[in-house]
This record gives sequence, structure tokens and C-alpha cells, in this order.
Amino acid sequence: MPKILIVGGGYAGFYTAWKLEKHLRRGEAEVVMVDPLPYMTYLPFLPEVAAGSIEPRHTVVSHRRHLKRTQLITAKVTGIDHANKTATITPEGGAPYELAYDHVVVTAGSVSRTFPIPGIAENAVGLKSVEEAIYVRDTLISNFEKAAALPQGDPLRQRLLTTIVVGGGFAGIETFAELRSLVSSLLKDYPGVTFDETQFHLIEAMGRIMPEVSLPTSEWVLKSLAERGANVHLDTQVTSAVDGIVETSTGESYPAGLIVWTAGVMANPQVTRGGDLPLEPRGRITTQADLRVIDADKNIVEGAWAAGDVAAVPDKTGGLPDGTCVPNAQHAVRQAKRLAKNLVAVIRGEEPVDYFHKNLGAVAGLGLYNGVFQSGKTAIKGFFAWVAHRGYHGLAMPTWERKWRVIWGWVHNFFLGRDNVQLAAAQQPRAFFEAFASRPKPPIEQPVEPVAAPAEAVAAPAEVK
Repeated sequence: MPKILIVGGGYAGFYTAWKLEKHLRRGEAEVVMVDPLPYMTYLPFLPEVAAGSIEPRHTVVSHRRHLKRTQLITAKVTGIDHANKTATITPEGGAPYELAYDHVVVTAGSVSRTFPIPGIAENAVGLKSVEEAIYVRDTLISNFEKAAALPQGDPLRQRLLTTIVVGGGFAGIETFAELRSLVSSLLKDYPGVTFDETQFHLIEAMGRIMPEVSLPTSEWVLKSLAERGANVHLDTQVTSAVDGIVETSTGESYPAGLIVWTAGVMANPQVTRGGDLPLEPRGRITTQADLRVIDADKNIVEGAWAAGDVAAVPDKTGGLPDGTCVPNAQHAVRQAKRLAKNLVAVIRGEEPVDYFHKNLGAVAGLGLYNGVFQSGKTAIKGFFAWVAHRGYHGLAMPTWERKWRVIWGWVHNFFLGRDNVQLAAAQQPRAFFEAFASRPKPPIEQPVEPVAAPAEAVAAPAEVK
């Protein structure tokens, strides 16, 4: 049987394996998926996870529960030698080994794209994983609790109540609005903290936010955020974040208790740079429209496929400026479905079909009961857009088991309210145990008495010449 190796179990990787199980006949091919995590994360839900609207475990999809015919390896792929059709698998705590394959599907996704700004690597956090979303939520609530114990006017209190989000794209705006909504819900539990004390700043380098929607719609979003006490700084760049103090290109500085970085993504460099597959200038693997990898001369690299954020897939609609599909969930899911069908077709000696998807619109949640939807020149704002946002993503969540968990959680929150409990101590679960654990007492050292030398061993000093 030909062996298909899928590198990465995120959006594109999970859907590719899921659909291959559906389309392949038994015994037609062996599918192996390698990923350091045992689950796929539904990234559009991360802002709601950070705001406490969705239980973190409900926004991930277990590989082992839903991929029954795929061999799963929880490890990293640290090298791809496609010339010899082998990949280097590095399990955690184990020695690397080589895995041979016939077809490789690279779907390693993307990571946060940062710049060498002093202090960002040490003090900011991204929002590309469920672990980061949990950290953001726990940190925000923990900061509230610490600030409430300090007197008004204390500089540390003001710092703890200041949150900064860098990046005004869809991810940044949704995160910013959801966190603002969370803080507003916290005020009733902390009567000593006033609304005006909670400072929220969004920093965007461009002259507008949310380029995926029309300018009037983005301006409405700005107005909606301003009405909820948010400060948006356009045409502004972060120049430093040393010691958690954010300094901007306009000369302002903000000591912050939480800095969230959402200013773009880039293809996973650990996989792309660790292999011999051709890359384009932005570091993505070059493919043609049928998702097969091609070299600089447009020749097909046999047995190599790529999809999702890690791939530069041509946009057949002609609607994007650089001619390739943008790195988002809509394209990743649809490309994976097409890739699975094309890979099965090639194995059976048939011709693959080009990927084509015309974006029908964009929808974003802006906190509880508020959202925005844009399709062409049609825009819906407010409550009905928020309903459309939850309806779309609730149905887009893979597997009915996960859909029901998410929707049932929303129903619970509607009747019971948001669960504003933080578990920041879970970041160091052994700290409490270690603080009170008994330890062996150090051995008592007995004093050593000097021993006199025997008389016959004492010699007269030698004569010095």
C-alpha cells in the first residue's frame, strides 16, 4: 500500500485525514498523521475561549476519537527529505527516527508573526492556541483580583487594569471586543473597581481596521468599540514593550497588565525550513491550484502536497492582491477537502481538480449580543450579526459531538451567566504541594578531632642550604 504522511493535525491536516478515511477504500492506502498535539483547535473560537464564553476543551477536536483508520504519532516532524521520501520524526523525550512515505501532505499551519521589538517576546502572548487563550483569560481575571486589593490611585492597580491588543485584523478585533465584554461582566463582582479604571487599547499600524470588510463597516465597528470604552490607535506601531510598558511610535506609553499580539501569522518555520520542498519569498510552500507542490520552474514535485496556512495556493477567483489564498480557516478547511479528493484521484490514476473558492462574506463576533457581517455591499450589524456569527461557527465546528458541546455550553451560559472563575494556579500545579511538602533533614556533620601523629613518624627538619 502507498503510505500517505500528513505533517500537522490542525485544520487542514485533520480534515485531510478525515476525508481520506471517507474516500479511500480499505487497503488502498495507509494514512499516518504526525502532530505534537493530540487534537485540532478550532481557531475562530479562541476569542470566546479567552472571554469565558466557551469551555476550552469544547473548542478542540480529539484526533484519536474521530480518526479511527489513521495512524497517529504524537511528535514533531523536524525534517523532510523529499528527495529520498523520508521525514524525521522527533518524539518528546525520545530519539529522532526516519519515517518513509510515498506521499507527503504538509499542513503544519502557521504561528504568530512577530518583529524584533524589545520586550515583545518576553511580555506578550499570542492567540494561536487554546493554551494561550486560557492564559489570557486567567491572567485578565487574576489581574482584576489583584487590582481590587490595591487602593485607588496605586500605579500598580492602574497597570493591572490595562489591557493592550496589537493588531486590528479579524483576530485582533474579535479578541479585543470579547475581552472588553468580559471585563464589563466582571465589574459587578468587583464593586470597588470602576468602569473608567479599566483601560483597553488596540494598536494598529494601518490606517483602518478589519480590511476584510468595507470601510463604512469598519468605521461602525470603531464607533461600537468606542461606546464601550475602548481606545483604538490607528497608524501606530509598537516600538517597545520592555518590562511590560508598551511604547508607541506616537510617543505614548502604557504600562500594561496584559499584552496580546495578533498582528499577523507566518507559515510554521520549523517544518518549512527543515525540509527541501520549494518555498516562496514569504516562506510558504509553493503549490499549484490542485494543491500539488511545484518548484520554481512550475514543475510538479511528485508525491508532495500542501494546504492551509503553510501553502501558497493560487487564488483562482482573482480577487486577492498577491494572487494567493489568504491564511484563514475558510480556505484551510476547503483546501483540505479538495486535497483529499485529489490525492485519492492521483492514487487511482485519475486527474485532480483545481481548488476554487469565492469568499461569500465575513462575520465577526464583538462580544455578547454584538457582531458584524459583510457580504459584498450588504452589511448586518449588531444582534443579528452576532446570531449569524454563532450560527455559522457553531455549524462549522467539525463533528456533531463537538457541535453539541459548544452549543450546549452557550445555552448554559445564557441561563446561568458567564463563569468568571480563573485557574491561573494551574500554570504551576505543583507549587502548592511543594510549598508544604516535608523534605528529609540534612545529615548532621560530626566535628572531626585532629589526630596526633606517632612519635616515630616525626622527623627532624632537613638542613636548608
